[in-house]
Parts: sequence; structure tokens; C-alpha cells
Amino acid sequence: MQPLSILLSGGGTGGHIFPAVAIAQAVKAEVPDARFLFVGAEGKMEMEKVPAAGFAITGLPIRGFQRGSLLKNIGLPWRLLKSLARARTIVRTFHPDVAVGTGGYASGPVLAAAQRAGVPTVLQEQNSLAGATNRMLGKRASRVCTAYPGMERYFPAGNVLLTGNPVRSEVLQVAGKRAEAMAFFGLNDGAPVVFITGGSLGARGINLGIAAALPVLKAKGVQVIWQTGIPFQQQAEEAVKANTYAACKVMPFIARMDLAYAVADVVVARAGAISVSELCLLGMPSILVPLPTAAEDHQTQNAKALVERDAAVLVADAETRGKLGAAIVALVGDPELRQRLSASILAMAKADAARTIAAEVIRLGRQHALNRNSANK
Repeated sequence: MQPLSILLSGGGTGGHIFPAVAIAQAVKAEVPDARFLFVGAEGKMEMEKVPAAGFAITGLPIRGFQRGSLLKNIGLPWRLLKSLARARTIVRTFHPDVAVGTGGYASGPVLAAAQRAGVPTVLQEQNSLAGATNRMLGKRASRVCTAYPGMERYFPAGNVLLTGNPVRSEVLQVAGKRAEAMAFFGLNDGAPVVFITGGSLGARGINLGIAAALPVLKAKGVQVIWQTGIPFQQQAEEAVKANTYAACKVMPFIARMDLAYAVADVVVARAGAISVSELCLLGMPSILVPLPTAAEDHQTQNAKALVERDAAVLVADAETRGKLGAAIVALVGDPELRQRLSASILAMAKADAARTIAAEVIRLGRQHALNRNSANK
């Protein structure tokens, strides 16, 4: 038999790219001679991140709908048609045995083309609220791998498999690193540590809430690692200086997320799928501030899925300046609540998601290859 050919599409954000890469790496670990081709959106970060991970990628001219400017959407129908045509060509020339989609602009055209060609498809739905594209593709998908229970309300029940979200293994390697993390961030033992993260670009609502909370956090003796994103860095540094808050460490970006998690007693974060999965796997007591402009408000649904299980605290983005500081102080000051949240969120964790999904990808790909070879005899 020829080597398995795996077509993957996922991009636009790290939350779509890194799970796709993790799945490919898990497949490669089991099937070293497998062939891989990623498909992304031209000009997006996957065109850099995927080759850096050692995989080939090609791009489509697809773009998302721009809510802020209707003029920017004039060429969108043309881009979509061109992307659909190019996706069909990719499927026809690469001859995939299975196609995998983790979300992002390019996933729709690629998986639709694969399904029309009779190629088995695997969807990886990361959120508790399935997106419109995945709901459409899920009707014909061979398998839908989900991170939350109860997703049968969106997809055919027989095709749903609860796997969790694949996350980068290096982020989870926190054991024994507390002393290293303390030195890395310039912190001291004996005082609680709160890790604030809004993702690589920062989060305006979270940043404004933390800026307003600095006086009370300083008064309570809380140490803070504040990942602001580049746009808010200067404003944050000025606020920290104005409050003479030496124990608040401002950083625009944190490459060593493992060290931040290793030292944190409480985490404040957005409720994106991959962030939530990391928090679950690490059992972190967390305050979630969902991004209100996320598609179909799926981050709020992610956060509520945890809150309903007593696994996290939710603060609305519009209320951060009035409520975020108080929520942090309350959680830092309540060890029993932190322990309860930690146990509940850890119970929601799904380990080895990448390997579980990879096993499905390999099974479907081998079956398709076997059927194809039998038909050619």
C-alpha cells in the first residue's frame, strides 16, 4: 500500500493552527511514512507556523466577513469561489485518504471539496457552541471530535466522539518548575500569584479591568504576571508605575507559558477553546472573561459550560472595570474555593486528545486506502 495521505486545514489563530499541528504530529508518531499537506488562508499566521513545525502548506485566497467595513467585503464572493475551485484542485492532485479540519477560513472549502470527492473527513469542534460551518460540514463528516459533552445537539449522534482539544505538550510540562518560574518572573515566595493573559494580542476588556484593580491588588499583597499584548503594554506600564506596584510584572507576550502556569495560584483569561483546555488539563482555578465579539458568542458558551459545573468564575467583558478586581481578591482569599474549582475543572480534562483523534484519522484513512486499492484491482 502507498503511504497514507493526510490533508489538514486549520488556521487564522493559534487556536486552530496548533491543534491541527498536534494531530499531524500524533499521526506521524504512529505512521512515520504518512504524507501531510496543510491548507490555510493566504497571509495568515498558519503560513508561517505550519512550516516552522515541519509540514508543507498551501494557501487559499479566502477571507472572513469584515463586520467593521462593508467595502472590504466586496471581493469576498470572488475569493470564496476561487478558494472552492482551488480546494477541489488540491483534493484532486494530492489524493488524500482522509481530510481533517480544525476551523479557520480555509477549513470550509477544503472539507467541502473532500466530502464531494468521497474522501472521509474528520472535524475537530473545539467549542461548546458549534460554529455554522462545522454544523453544515458535520452532516457529512465521518467523525466529529468534540471537546464538550452533549454535542449531539449539533451533529449526528453516531459520528460524535468526545476527545477534548489537542494542546501543545510543552505548555503542560509544569511539574517541578515553580522555583525556576519565580526567578524567571522576578517573584517572591510567600505571596499569591495571579497570571493575567489575554492571548498573544492581549485583551482590551481584561487589561482595562486589571488597570482599575491595581490599587486593591497591591493592597492585598498579590503578585501579578500581566501579559498585556503589545498595544496595551505602555498603558499598563504607566499604570503600574503610577501605583508603585513593583510586584506587578508587565509583559507584552509570554513565550514560556509553562512557567506562568507553574507559578500561578489563579489565572484570568479569555474563554477560547484552547485556553480553556489548557486550564482544564492543569486544573487551574480560573476567572474567565469571554470575548464578546467572538463568532456566535461561543466564548461565553465555553465559560458557562465550566461555570455550570462549578469549575470556573465568569466575569463579563463589559463589567471588568467594576468587578474583575473584586473577583480576583475573593478567589485569592478563599483556598477552599480554589481547591473546589481546581478539582472540578480537572475533572473536565481530556488527556491525550491528539492521539485519540489521530487514531480516528489513521483508521478512516487506512479504510479509505484499502477500499481505493480494492477498486483499482
